[in-house]
Amino acid sequence: MDVFRVGGVSYLRIPAPDPTPVVSFYREVFGWEIRGDPGRPAFTDKTGHVIGHFMSDVAVVGEAGVLPYVYVADLDAALARVVEHGGTIVGEPYPEGNLWVATARDPAGNFVGLWQSGDRG
Repeated sequence: MDVFRVGGVSYLRIPAPDPTPVVSFYREVFGWEIRGDPGRPAFTDKTGHVIGHFMSDVAVVGEAGVLPYVYVADLDAALARVVEHGGTIVGEPYPEGNLWVATARDPAGNFVGLWQSGDRG
């Protein structure tokens, strides 16, 4: 695990009033490893660069705060998993140069962006 990177984002607290569907969402959509106490579950992202906790006592802020974007290999497949695991698509995929970007909300209502490089499908 390489979370000790000077100047790198390495820890997140993700609001989750009901952690169970939010934990499932991030595990199934992005492949994050879940561990720890079910009352305060922890995670490591797929890269091992970011760790954190799902927090039941932190308010969901939607698009009012920092807006995280997660890189995915296949945007369309990831968006299908978003819906399958209780999230909603907010912004359909759109091109940004050689990238494709979309936005969604997790089951708690947290904003999350998804992006991939190269051609879709």
